[in-house]
Amino acid sequence: MTPLLSLENHDEFIHRHVGPDQHEIASMLATVGSDSLDGLVKDTLPGTILGGSPCALPDAVTEEAALAEIRAIASKNVIARSFIGMGYHETITPKVILRNVMENPGWYTAYTPYQAEISQGRLQCLLNFQQLVLDLTGLELANASLLDEATAAAEAMAMARRVSKSKSNRFFVDRDALPQTIDVMKTRATAFGWELIYGTAAEAKDHEVFGALFQYPNVNGEIAELEAAVAAIKAMGGLVALATDPMALVVLKSPAALGADIALGSAQRFGVPMGFGGPHAAFFATRDEYKRSVPGRIIGVSVDSAGNPALRMALQTREQHIRREKANSNICTSQVLLANMASLYAVYHGPVGLKRIADRIHRLTAIFVEGLKRVGVTVQTRHFFDTVVVDLGAKAHAAYEAAQSAGYNLRHVSSSQLGVSFGERSSRADVKALWTALVGEAAKALDVELLDQERVAALPAGLLRTDAILTHPVFNAHHTETEMLRFMKKLQNKDLALDHAMISLGSCTMKLNATAEMIPVTWPEFGDIHPFAPANQTRGYLELVEGLSEQLKAITGFDEICMQPNSGAQGEYAGLLAIRRYHEARGEGHRNICLIPQSAHGTNPATAQMMSMQVVVVACDDNGNVNVADLKAKAEEHSKNLACLMITYPSTHGVFEEAIREICDVIHAHGGQVYMDGANLNALVALVKPAEIGADVSHMNLHKTFCIPHGGGGPGMGPIGLKAHLAPYMANHVVAPIDGPHRGQTAVSAAPFGSASILPISWMYIRMMGGNGLKKATQAALLNANYMAKQLSAHYPILYTGKNGRVAHECIIDLRPLKAASGVTEVDIAKRLMDYGFHAPTMSFPVPGTFMIEPTESESKAELDRFIDAMVSIRKEVEQVQQGNWPADNNPLRNAPHTQFAVVGQWERPYSREVAAYPLEWVRDNKFWPSVGRVDDAYGDRNVVCSCPSIDAYR
Repeated sequence: MTPLLSLENHDEFIHRHVGPDQHEIASMLATVGSDSLDGLVKDTLPGTILGGSPCALPDAVTEEAALAEIRAIASKNVIARSFIGMGYHETITPKVILRNVMENPGWYTAYTPYQAEISQGRLQCLLNFQQLVLDLTGLELANASLLDEATAAAEAMAMARRVSKSKSNRFFVDRDALPQTIDVMKTRATAFGWELIYGTAAEAKDHEVFGALFQYPNVNGEIAELEAAVAAIKAMGGLVALATDPMALVVLKSPAALGADIALGSAQRFGVPMGFGGPHAAFFATRDEYKRSVPGRIIGVSVDSAGNPALRMALQTREQHIRREKANSNICTSQVLLANMASLYAVYHGPVGLKRIADRIHRLTAIFVEGLKRVGVTVQTRHFFDTVVVDLGAKAHAAYEAAQSAGYNLRHVSSSQLGVSFGERSSRADVKALWTALVGEAAKALDVELLDQERVAALPAGLLRTDAILTHPVFNAHHTETEMLRFMKKLQNKDLALDHAMISLGSCTMKLNATAEMIPVTWPEFGDIHPFAPANQTRGYLELVEGLSEQLKAITGFDEICMQPNSGAQGEYAGLLAIRRYHEARGEGHRNICLIPQSAHGTNPATAQMMSMQVVVVACDDNGNVNVADLKAKAEEHSKNLACLMITYPSTHGVFEEAIREICDVIHAHGGQVYMDGANLNALVALVKPAEIGADVSHMNLHKTFCIPHGGGGPGMGPIGLKAHLAPYMANHVVAPIDGPHRGQTAVSAAPFGSASILPISWMYIRMMGGNGLKKATQAALLNANYMAKQLSAHYPILYTGKNGRVAHECIIDLRPLKAASGVTEVDIAKRLMDYGFHAPTMSFPVPGTFMIEPTESESKAELDRFIDAMVSIRKEVEQVQQGNWPADNNPLRNAPHTQFAVVGQWERPYSREVAAYPLEWVRDNKFWPSVGRVDDAYGDRNVVCSCPSIDAYR
């Protein structure tokens, strides 16, 4: 009889997550020539790194048990009404967007739109986001989002230094900017060696600077007169950035009208929950003349092979891998899912709806202020949109406590002053409740309706917007739920995501994002918490963060975890920052040499440049490994100034470096630190701990290894693990400081715990897998990759292998010989895969003319075999070109992808429509039609258009 423990099936989720079942695993092991998963690991990983301490995690639990545990944690958060402001506001996510985008794997499991032909839906949505930003800011060019408002401000400062004509080394910062923004700017300026000057807008003219940042409206709600200050900075050759609020811009004069060169801010209040700080999409707009200096990604309008409009990422497409340390920034991801939510929020409400929301927020604020004035309260803010500071003297603390007792969180400005910020969810009942909290019995004399009838003017006409916004038809056509639902479904149908097929992008780890992991994200106990809410209201979040930190420590072996970085590239930055601070604290601030293997991710040298480090490239050998002799020579040459080595393990070439311990020892012997890029951590989890093989600090891509979805190009999370000696130097926060040895350190992101609201995903994944499940997942990832490599090796050369001919969790196939023999390019093969229903692997990185393939553990043998069949079929198609049966310039590969319109239209090609559309029989069962033909990248770069084209352009 089956024992009860087996029937309880605590390991059930492990079998849901890992794609191959036991029979498939046995078959695949036979194919690759291993007798067991443990045997495969021994055949693949260096013996010198195996045998470390066990991964001490609790046993796996079922989905229901994990959900019950995290529900108990969430219940410890107190949901209060948030009137704190400071860049985070209560908002309402339209339910049609919540259900059909935020909770929809068709939107959240897609990857960055590097393959434009199968990404037209989210590209169109991002183009709408850019149009929204252009309309609100009045500027000429916008990007498709940045990580958060504070880092966007830091990027604006860096961009100002790149393009400013000023010789100054100083940058002016509005003293009334958001304090978390100032904190992040301090971090960035210190790393670059720039001096920050603080003051009011009126004082800016008194300083020679290369640029300035003003907050509009500022943290206290004041809308200052900025035209003179802007003009003064520009007259001295500097650039001016305005950090602003998109809801305020619905009614206020645009940044462009004030003369600004850059406008930035957070789109959070356009329908995205506060989520204890994120993820939220930052926006960034500037003048057209600066388009080649803009950080992040720009969505541009181009044409496809049939001459029809088609969208693509323009200019910034993976620029780090081309320009490396000369890149504009190290930004590798953005906040696509959240930018799309904000974009769709604007589509849903349209200009009339947004104006109504903005006017209602302002009207409630004005009524609140007028009531306070009537009972003798001093309101410090003169011109406001939604935020004011009130002076209550000695009664301020009691009023703060009374508001909190009534369920309202206010901002403590000083011992006598409170800040109050209204939002979309605010109502007349809130105004009455806040009056009562602030002035007690005197509030009985105040009446919302009577004050409303007086229509008290709170904004002078000179501050108000007079131009129209959101005039494009897309913002004026989808205001019923039926129309909105169909619009979003139409966009979704144009995109290939994990809900359709495997996405085998190397180094991107596109694995299962299980529904049970996603469910807690939209609970109000996680979504409706302000990042600066009182600590006694956020105990659930703090327990979650602590719990996830302990899980990650057990997995990586590090002593401390910093959860603040909200992307992998931000994790790199935070890691190098800790190294730099460590050297400076030891009186060795001169150490500025960063060794980086030539195979490294392009973000690595870009990040080192942002830390003012000098990059020295280390050669790789013919097998793709670090050339240890070259490493030793360069470490010796730069010994006195060696700061660190940045190394990815297993390597970006898809192999486990045999000499990794020796490599780390060499760096330490010369006084340097080892930064291990965690992009490939999925090949190590529960087998090897990075801290035990020599890493001093490493980032962990939660959006790769730990199952946070890629969201079509973001959100991400890149927390770092640090050994004890580096822990005092990790990022902290000025507004909500975290206790620990790092207290007093400045921030790298806007919120204390980065994009906290998506941390439940990784917590759930680790809890449901347990130590044994994580080990099996890693073993399955290695098996799937080696099976893929073995099966494809008969048709394509495998570029690099490790010991015993094994690859790590990914493999690189070399397409260059095929190109030389046939003229068929890696691009042709990538586009042809779309006709088979697949997203191409990572193309031409880290080696030009190759594919880097990572199947992950979540894909079954059947799905792997489908992909292998497609690649084998494509190889046979290339042979047809080689043999002259199809012309080199007119064949299924060169003409791919084939749209439905092309296939049913006039046909004068040397191959059949059948070959074009259904190259293998199983394609018929689940055909994915690219919505556009091959996009003309060169045309898009010659004609940069980042705003919505007219409807006529699509006819």
